[in-house]
Amino acid sequence: MNFYLLHIKNCLFRAQIIIYLLLLISKFGIGQNIPGDALKSDSAEDVVKITRSWVLPNTLRDISAIDVTPSGKMACLQNEIGSIFLFNLETGLIDKEIPFGPPGNYEGMVLVNKTAYIGCADGRILEVQNYAADSPRVVEHGTHLTIDDRIVGLCYDRRNKRLLVSVRGNDKTDLQYKGIYAFNLALKRMPVRPVIKIDLRNPVFGGIEPKNLQTVFQPSDLDINPRTGLLYIIDGTRRQLLRMRMSENIRDLKNMNREKFFQPEGITFTPSGELFVASKGDRDEPGMLLHILVK
Repeated sequence: MNFYLLHIKNCLFRAQIIIYLLLLISKFGIGQNIPGDALKSDSAEDVVKITRSWVLPNTLRDISAIDVTPSGKMACLQNEIGSIFLFNLETGLIDKEIPFGPPGNYEGMVLVNKTAYIGCADGRILEVQNYAADSPRVVEHGTHLTIDDRIVGLCYDRRNKRLLVSVRGNDKTDLQYKGIYAFNLALKRMPVRPVIKIDLRNPVFGGIEPKNLQTVFQPSDLDINPRTGLLYIIDGTRRQLLRMRMSENIRDLKNMNREKFFQPEGITFTPSGELFVASKGDRDEPGMLLHILVK
């Protein structure tokens, strides 16, 4: 009798273990065959969601900057062509090309009233006055920045009546920071010291372990959210979106889906707060314009 009781107890014990393991599998998905990149992709899409997209014409495959015109068209800058292209969001076609200079290395653009400002990689800022006219006037402004600093983005700081200028090169004064500079629109000058510093030692960059700290975050473009005042800065190399306050307090760092954002280079807000990102293409991938939502 004792033998049978012991046998029954052992069977019950084994049954309890099996039930416990089954509960673990159902709760945590242990043993399910889920592709790793699918989980990563879903997570990125959940944070930075694309709500609408446009395939850009071949002319804009190498797109570098965007901004919205008062008429609702998207002004686009191509890296090597000295022209502003007005892209129609309704038709998906280029309505107009506005030449402003010879072939070059044009990285940043922002529209301020009737003037377009173009950031050149070598540190120059071009002022394209009355850019929508048939023959706009172009004034060149020099800065202390050089091709080693590499201007990559411009945006308008309406509150302080200045342009904010992002660079990709290494900060020469402090390698622990990446500087954002200001271009005074009244004086048409740029102070040597950055007005905002991105602290590359911030915990949001904790999962990145590069050999050079300056490559933790490499800005491509930037803009200010008109609703919240937060500064949005994209990194096309690592496909990341950094949000921070003008006081240099970093809010968060969002990953962008690598399949959907091939190389994000341009970012802009509409006056109502809608957010657009332009992604550069390559030989096999077209340039893309993306309307996105960020959690």
